[in-house]
Amino acid sequence: MLRIAVLGAGRIANIHAANVAANPNVQLSVIADPWREGVDALAARLGCAAAYDCAEAIARDDVDAVVIGTHTDTHIDYMLRAVKLGKPVLCEKPIDLDFGKAAQAVEEVERLNGNVMLGFNRRFDPDTLQMRKAIAAGEIGEVRQVIITSRDPGLASLDNLKHSGGIFRDMTIHDFDTARTLLGEEPVEVIAIASRLVDPDLAQLDDWDSVMVLLRTASGKQCHINCCREAVYGYDQRLEVFGSKGMILNDNHRPSSVRTYSAGQTEVREPLLNFFLERYADSYRIELNQFIDAVRAHQPLPTTARDGLKALHLANCALESIRTGRAVKVEL
Repeated sequence: MLRIAVLGAGRIANIHAANVAANPNVQLSVIADPWREGVDALAARLGCAAAYDCAEAIARDDVDAVVIGTHTDTHIDYMLRAVKLGKPVLCEKPIDLDFGKAAQAVEEVERLNGNVMLGFNRRFDPDTLQMRKAIAAGEIGEVRQVIITSRDPGLASLDNLKHSGGIFRDMTIHDFDTARTLLGEEPVEVIAIASRLVDPDLAQLDDWDSVMVLLRTASGKQCHINCCREAVYGYDQRLEVFGSKGMILNDNHRPSSVRTYSAGQTEVREPLLNFFLERYADSYRIELNQFIDAVRAHQPLPTTARDGLKALHLANCALESIRTGRAVKVEL
């Protein structure tokens, strides 16, 4: 029985802790975070121990693996503590907002032969998994173009965004990782544009709310990513992959597939799911289960710390493109 510690008591940690508790092949040993009220409530609900020092929780004898869902600036410390104790880690993205620190951490993880999985949950979305399976089977031939649309239902507070790392490291980083997996090749060039169309006050954070990115691989494959912090109609998440033999795409998710027709309206449907917690509930569960299965079977993890570094580097290349007004070569 694999015994797991979940670090954090916020919304992401709540998701991971509930998924650990629901998996019959593991035991949720402890939830740890300095936020006592949040830890106590979550631990009581899931029936596990509560701790207020994450470092001590990592070192516990009844902890075999660690899930990190704490603030980004703690990720490297907790990750390396677990790796040095030989404990596998599932860590939320990003590794760190500072690329230099993240690169050093990845090199240390690899030097120690650490078992670290970066939490790019969208890789494990059932729709995305089905698309990747179809691409691998050659159903659409050679991939030529990928189009990724990702729009949040509303802008977070400026205080929240101040600590997010900016739209490219916080939001679009998921799309950079998705692009890498769907293209099947690493991007070698990045072109980006950005605007403040939702809230001009983002200028004080040197951030944007509406961005578009073009990626090109060495063989010429293309990806277009468009992101916006506000879509008044709901959480807009769509993928399209165009190939030499056809195309494959997914659609937005809704609470129901029912459509209503009447004299006054045609094809009326329920609104889109509200946000990522609802839209990607299955992907978080599948992600955790694949982590657990790989650890128990002593198999390679589905994603690595270096995957996180590559996505972060693409985010930094997009920032450089905006600030220079030029295409940026990806050198990593």
